Amino acid sequence: MIHYHGTPLTPRSELAKLAGRHFCVSFAAAQDADWCLAHGQSVMWDSGAFSAFTRGHSVEWDSYYRWLEPRIGGENWAVIPDVIDGTVEAQRELVQQWPYPQVAGAPVWHMALPVDYLLELADGWPRICFGSSGLYWQVGSEAWRRRADEAFNALARGGHIPWLKVHMLRGLRLAGERWPFASADSANVARNFKNIGAEACPERMVRRIDAEQCPIAWTERTIRREPFHGP
Repeated sequence: MIHYHGTPLTPRSELAKLAGRHFCVSFAAAQDADWCLAHGQSVMWDSGAFSAFTRGHSVEWDSYYRWLEPRIGGENWAVIPDVIDGTVEAQRELVQQWPYPQVAGAPVWHMALPVDYLLELADGWPRICFGSSGLYWQVGSEAWRRRADEAFNALARGGHIPWLKVHMLRGLRLAGERWPFASADSANVARNFKNIGAEACPERMVRRIDAEQCPIAWTERTIRREPFHGP
């Protein structure tokens, strides 16, 4: 499992302690982008769709694509723009607009959308992202855990596990859990290492997080249905 640590992380002297790690840089807060590209082991570029959604902003996707052009390649890849709480048709439209090779991008399956759409993406892309939405907005909740089990059951039955790379957005807390995520990201360290009364060394926090791994295999699980279970 690859652990992508979110930025921005200030001051730069503290970020420098994490040289050689994997980073997640959002288009919505890109001030550390060039440093991470120069000093990180790899970079996951995030579209900023989630940040824009929570702030009620819109994103000009052509600007995002231009920003990505000199930054993707090798082990550096990007999240394909998505519509938070949008329909399958809205997601498909943005996925179809992706201007770069498939290996350089990953579409998002929102967990409130049908599993059929998840399988559609898995059939066509080498890497996909899980995004928590709708009833499954809270990562790690009981509803979320049932939905994740359902999703991995479907992927395994379709022959996609362990070959498909599944990235969990906002999901580093799941490292060490049962789901075979190939990677996950979180801004936990950047946001919390300076908490008053609980200050910590960011390098030490990252070292502890990176020591937790997800399995590469999946054992099918029985899904306990609840009233009003999602699609």
